[in-house]
Amino acid sequence: MVETAVEPAPRRDRRAWRPVALRLAGALASGVVFYLSFAPRPLWWLAPLAFTGLALVLHRRRFWGGLGYGFVFGLGFFVPLLTWLQHFLGPQFGPYPWLALSATLALYLGLCGGLITWVSRLPGAPVWAALVVVAMETPRTWFPFGGFPWGRVAFSQPEGAFLPLASVGGAPLVGFAVVLCGFGLAALVRRPRLVPVLATVVPVVAGLALWPAIGTDAQNGTRTVAAVQGNAPDVGLDLQGRRGELRANHLAETERLLADVRAGRVPKPDLVVWPESATDVRGDDPRLDRLAADFGVPFLIGALDRVAGKPQNVVYAWDPVTGRGDRYAKQQLVPFGEYIPAREIARLVTPFVDDTGDMLPGTGEPPALRVGGITVGAFICYEAAFDYPARDAVLAGAQLLVAPTNNAWYGPGEMSYQQLAMSRLRAVEHGRAVIVPATSGVSAVIRPDGSVASSTGLFTAASLVETVPLRSTTTLADRLGPWTEYTLLAVAVAAVVTGALSLRGPGRTRRRLD
Repeated sequence: MVETAVEPAPRRDRRAWRPVALRLAGALASGVVFYLSFAPRPLWWLAPLAFTGLALVLHRRRFWGGLGYGFVFGLGFFVPLLTWLQHFLGPQFGPYPWLALSATLALYLGLCGGLITWVSRLPGAPVWAALVVVAMETPRTWFPFGGFPWGRVAFSQPEGAFLPLASVGGAPLVGFAVVLCGFGLAALVRRPRLVPVLATVVPVVAGLALWPAIGTDAQNGTRTVAAVQGNAPDVGLDLQGRRGELRANHLAETERLLADVRAGRVPKPDLVVWPESATDVRGDDPRLDRLAADFGVPFLIGALDRVAGKPQNVVYAWDPVTGRGDRYAKQQLVPFGEYIPAREIARLVTPFVDDTGDMLPGTGEPPALRVGGITVGAFICYEAAFDYPARDAVLAGAQLLVAPTNNAWYGPGEMSYQQLAMSRLRAVEHGRAVIVPATSGVSAVIRPDGSVASSTGLFTAASLVETVPLRSTTTLADRLGPWTEYTLLAVAVAAVVTGALSLRGPGRTRRRLD
């Protein structure tokens, strides 16, 4: 009889979980580093390093592993970035809306991680991986809640080497350059080759080379502009019931500014700008008429109007002689702040829904107003996160941009600084000075190169008076419009399809990100 030796079952390596845990920790840490690159911290250079960390984690992973690590990276980024949502909603809602939105947005980065494992097989992989990340920002302008593009890569770059690229290709090109630099550096760390070197160096060199081309000169003269910050109570959603206080604060601060002008302490402005929804407007307003007449200059008034029985968020041109004039109505409304998406579903989780009516969005008219002999473009608060409002204003002839906002809902956290960074990017993207009057801060005057001429603190009454250039030249980003974004998206889709098809071909076990 021949005995057959039975081999013992292989022992499971108890240390097999360690690489997974290290990769999870690396993905989470990289997401936190990405968050740290955003305002109010001037750490723009951390953004490419965050994507270097993500690329190293994704190296040689498969789709589902890449999806999981990308999702963890997204949680490390969005959860701290959006903490201001908790202040907005208040303790009665708990942390669930904030965490649910953060997790939903993290899924986009999770899908990025999965798709990157496909394109990492292709030659020049850092380019295709960067395209995937930026392309995934496009559907975020559509879903959830009609679009929530907060936290786009470009918004981490209100200063630094990559910012000038906004004048060529807007936010999409800036974001692509940042991620490409990070992925190129990761490939360079693993294997020094030509493509990783170019991917790391070219975006930085291109941005720096464009700095001298950023125009800041006054092409159509100058205007002295005053931004009024009347202040507001820090009460979150309860601000809805204190609109009279908001109006009174802005009237009082404007009166103080008038006294300073008359006393010669500040120069007389050519234009006075109020923040978003600083007052209600119901027909004629003798108090605003008198203020404009006392200054002898036009105002731009952020107000709540009513149209067909519904509230509407508008900016009015207010002439010192003829009073209320042209208006622009906000088109991109804030979900759960200015309208309730999926109202029937939302009603299941909060009674707040039944006490909140939907605002009426604008109908798509160009956000450009004739005031004081010039054309001023307006994009209101949340619209700073979207590419089209400021671009439409410039293409309609705006020589100056204003971005009135009401951030008092969101408390003393980072939201106001994050939004200000968007307006700084828009200044370079369109080659225009941008005036940001905020109800409770941060108000600012931004030069066409994105630098801040002056700014205020949070939750204080203050006014800014600065002379800014008027400009009429359109940037390449304006002329290309959305085609930069569409082109990057189309090439990313082609790369993903090619990478997916390559999984069926020879050499399918080969994985690379270099």
